[in-house]
Amino acid sequence: MNIIVWLLASMILCDGLPAIGLSTNATGRPKVVNIGAIFSSKSVIGKAAKVAIDAAIDDVNSHPDILQGTQLKLQLKDSNYSGFMAIVEALLFMEKDTVAIIGPQSSVTAHVISHIANVLQVPLLSFSSTDPTLSPIQFPFFVRTSQNDLYQMAAIAEIIDHYEWTEVIAIYEDDDHGRNGIAALGDKLAERRCRITYKARLSPEPTQEEITDVLVRVALRESRILVVHVPGSWGLKVFSVAQYLGMLGSGYVWIASNWLSTVLDTNSPLSQDAMDDIQGVVTLRMYTPDSELKRRFVSRWSNLTKGKPIGLNAYSLYAYDTVWLLARALNELFNKGGNISFSNDSLSSELSEGNLHLDALSVFQGGNLLLDNILNVNMKGVTGDFRFSNDRNLINPAFELINVIGTGYRRIGYWSNHSGLSIVPPETLWGRPPNGSSTSQTIHGVVWPGQTTQKPRGWVFSNSGRHLKIGVPHRVSYREFVSVRGPDAITGYCIDVFTAALNLLPYAVPYKLIPFGDGRTNPSGTELVRLITAGEFDAAIGDIAIITNRTKMADFTQPYIESGLVVVAPVWRKNSNAFAFLRPFTGRMWAVTAIFFLLVGTVVWILEHRMNDEFRGPPRQQVVTLLWFSFSTWFFAHRENTVTGLGRVVLIIWLFVVFIINSSYTASLTSILTVQQLTSPIKGIGTLIATKDPIGYQQGSFARNYLIEELKIDPSRLVALNSPEECAKALKDGPHKGGVAAMVDDRAYIELFLSTRCEFSIVGQEFTKNGWGFAFQRDSPLAVDMSTAILKLSDNGDLQRIHDKWLLRRACSYQGAKMDVDRLQLKSFWGLFLICGLACLIALFMYLLKMVRQFSRHYSEESEFQNSRSTRIQTFFSFVDEKEEDVKSRSKRRQLERVSNRTDDGSNGTGYSIRRNIDEFASNKSIGTPTASSEV
Repeated sequence: MNIIVWLLASMILCDGLPAIGLSTNATGRPKVVNIGAIFSSKSVIGKAAKVAIDAAIDDVNSHPDILQGTQLKLQLKDSNYSGFMAIVEALLFMEKDTVAIIGPQSSVTAHVISHIANVLQVPLLSFSSTDPTLSPIQFPFFVRTSQNDLYQMAAIAEIIDHYEWTEVIAIYEDDDHGRNGIAALGDKLAERRCRITYKARLSPEPTQEEITDVLVRVALRESRILVVHVPGSWGLKVFSVAQYLGMLGSGYVWIASNWLSTVLDTNSPLSQDAMDDIQGVVTLRMYTPDSELKRRFVSRWSNLTKGKPIGLNAYSLYAYDTVWLLARALNELFNKGGNISFSNDSLSSELSEGNLHLDALSVFQGGNLLLDNILNVNMKGVTGDFRFSNDRNLINPAFELINVIGTGYRRIGYWSNHSGLSIVPPETLWGRPPNGSSTSQTIHGVVWPGQTTQKPRGWVFSNSGRHLKIGVPHRVSYREFVSVRGPDAITGYCIDVFTAALNLLPYAVPYKLIPFGDGRTNPSGTELVRLITAGEFDAAIGDIAIITNRTKMADFTQPYIESGLVVVAPVWRKNSNAFAFLRPFTGRMWAVTAIFFLLVGTVVWILEHRMNDEFRGPPRQQVVTLLWFSFSTWFFAHRENTVTGLGRVVLIIWLFVVFIINSSYTASLTSILTVQQLTSPIKGIGTLIATKDPIGYQQGSFARNYLIEELKIDPSRLVALNSPEECAKALKDGPHKGGVAAMVDDRAYIELFLSTRCEFSIVGQEFTKNGWGFAFQRDSPLAVDMSTAILKLSDNGDLQRIHDKWLLRRACSYQGAKMDVDRLQLKSFWGLFLICGLACLIALFMYLLKMVRQFSRHYSEESEFQNSRSTRIQTFFSFVDEKEEDVKSRSKRRQLERVSNRTDDGSNGTGYSIRRNIDEFASNKSIGTPTASSEV
């Protein structure tokens, strides 16, 4: 490509001489600055852009403050849709000291001319070359002054994801612009787990026959989501052919990139036939916010076009702002002391050899400074805020979403990289935090092709006549689920569920059931799912459990039967015995309960002993009273009354605990004595792991991998069993006769297995949770529709009726029996015991404080000369054991004696009267109350 460029340059510029400078005006600035423009003036974009650029040149030259006397001189070259001519014209500009080029219009041409711009350091400002691969790293002098196609493709991907479509067909022009745009769309779709399933390429100037051939191939595909990324010059021909082929009816979704909105804006109104061809199509338009500048420019447009039928499109607005951008950058160049000069010194030494005269090419000396000024411009134009981001794209990229309806179109929403899809203008959301949540994004309703407002499904089954190849496991055992009697005679529970779900779909599904397996052993469900990934099957149905490694290979429907791994082991009846009444509680529970009976009885005795005569008496009587009171509370049969507040609180709490324990014991004992009990040495998967005995599993089941990988069981312990008969024999023989201790399998199989084999039972809990579903290829829309159909089967009861038809069996006589009942353990009641224990401790503590306080007062009155600690302790215990009434009467007598002693020095009559009162009080107490010496 570079060789071609330089050959062209040599032919054109071999006679030209580089200018060294330009004439200046009074301010030292050049009088005229030459700028070039390259685009096809008769194209949809070009004819409107020419009007906008001419208007911008006039506005800049008439503005006194922009270039301050310097005039912009525009040299317009019409490439006439030719990339070759655009290259030639770009080189011709160099003869006239051109400082910048506006254009080219085509991204394909921009790739080539950007190489020239890099060497000659002439900025290339394109308002229509939107190819995302025109990178500023590779082409530093290329400046895109409109929106990057990368954002447009992100908007299209957002629309597709919003409607939950996953597969897209891309129709595009096979050139740099088309290929690179669709590649960007593929990347954006992949971020949302969507994909392009088919790329329909069209030549840059396709004939109607070529378009017809391509669209016929598209119609044979399953996807009905079509994205059209072609030039506006012939884009309508695609829709004309599609209309002829009947591809604009119900079920289709057509999304056109912004070429269609440009055609609608520029050539409006279109003919009725053209409008009929695009009914229901969704297209995008580069969004420019409303402003006073934009309104004034729009109002001038009819005058600028001078009656010509040229509508204002978004590219025209960006073309207008491009001229102003260049003018402001030139003004900044002059303000910094820069000038307009060219030189070929840097090229003459390298290009002087040969006869091609390549040394005639000149380099713009101020190109780098002008480029920096362009990238640093910050202005308000007719397109809104106009400045570049760090990646040299325009800030705030946004698009309008347009739906073609009737004789016109209507806006259905917006997209911006800041807030995604919305129904409010993007500038109202720029001040808010970015919104990446798909749930809060919305657009208005769309009228789709076929005049329907219902969201199209987005896909159909291929019209190629190919049936879905559905793999079905060729089972040897449990044929109630899947039974293969021949290629066209496949029945069973799973097959009935599948066909019932298919009947609920709003469309027909051509399919063919293909048995998988040799018919001698049960096939592996994981291998069957893997063959879907390999492309041998389109789907798989049957007893396929939904487990983690399988979901990585295929998409599964909603489970149609719940299941999970369980342990099956031999069981036998457990007969009752003379000590069955002890079985509800464990030994530890019995021991702790007995201890608390004694503890609570002792605490109550301590609290009641000083005040309650029922808790006093000889030592033997008190021991009997304590034991009787303690254990009689089990039956709420205690006859002793409590008189102290602390004693009553402790007793109430203990009676509540006894009530709970008594109720639990009664319920457990009732279950033991009335329900048939089964027992087994295997209590569940934990017991099975702890032993070294063999474990059985069904051939082809995922249970083997689970036991090895998740539970770390040695593979040598696992025994494959191929039929229910083999399973029953292995369980009966047991590990000591070449059998197995237990078997691990899906609950769905086990329930069928146990329906006729009462000597076995499920032991322990189900230790995995999964279900069975139908597997489809990744991102298959049929998986979603089948899931919805399965839910409908469940809601209307058909799923249960199918289950009863195939799997309902007479219950085994042991089905009402229970495995050995778990005995009630201490851990179930430790909270109650803790509460009761704390109540006892608090009551004893409060009682002790009361006793210490009373004893301190009594000791200070009667024991002033008793200094021995042992004596004081003995006295304290005697004090505690003494009845409270005796202590109070003795204390009162001592007080009267002290009063009597203090009055001994007084009159004899008064002293004699007091002593007589004391004697009478003591005599009355000795008659009415037993002495303390008669009690313990």
